[in-house]
Amino acid sequence: MTFTLAEARRRVARTDWPALSAGLDELGSAATGPLLTAAECAGLAALHEKPELFRTTVDLARHRFGSGEYRYFTHDLPAPVAALRAALYPRLLPVARDWSARLGREAPWPDSLNDWLERCHSAGQDRSAQILLSYGPGDWNALHRDVFGELLFPLQVVIALDEYGTDYTGGEFLMVEQRPRAQSRGTATVLRQGHGLVFTTRDHPVRTRRGWSAGAMRHGVSTVRSGRRRTLGLVFHDAA
Repeated sequence: MTFTLAEARRRVARTDWPALSAGLDELGSAATGPLLTAAECAGLAALHEKPELFRTTVDLARHRFGSGEYRYFTHDLPAPVAALRAALYPRLLPVARDWSARLGREAPWPDSLNDWLERCHSAGQDRSAQILLSYGPGDWNALHRDVFGELLFPLQVVIALDEYGTDYTGGEFLMVEQRPRAQSRGTATVLRQGHGLVFTTRDHPVRTRRGWSAGAMRHGVSTVRSGRRRTLGLVFHDAA
């Protein structure tokens, strides 16, 4: 079956979006329903061996970001990647706008993903930020934020391409929240194959006695103990 935008929208619509929005408010991350079949996950994971599909490869150890490999797609995205990104953007947009309103920030994101990407490109952010990530035994990813320029979308999605406990162990998705006037809080999430995890790019609104504050957050990956862990990263702003 050809992976069309219509099919992507059908799958994205199966998620309980009010519950997902509540989860994002609480923890800064929340899981979607299934977005890819096991066969589709295997097909996307196999693209790692086709360097012509990627604009650049990043060795995390070389840059002291951890251990493992990022491969950034060119703008000529595989059909499932382009379709899921386009289908998820309008679902995430209300959350992004709501968060900005609570934090007293501008909400510069138009209804159309293409219009938003044109703004990114006009500002000099014209490189694809869609990522295929690969980790083997002993690999990990340091806590970080995916901010690639002045313009950013406050939410992104990671989709597991391998099955936890069968294809790999370890490699939990980590998030650490720097809470206002309190100790940091961490969460570890096991990603389900074919499911997405929506998470904050930079921060999320946290209610305080004085109103709303920005709870700064970073994400990473715990050490993979065995096997191979591959994921697809969907980012809704392009890179400078």
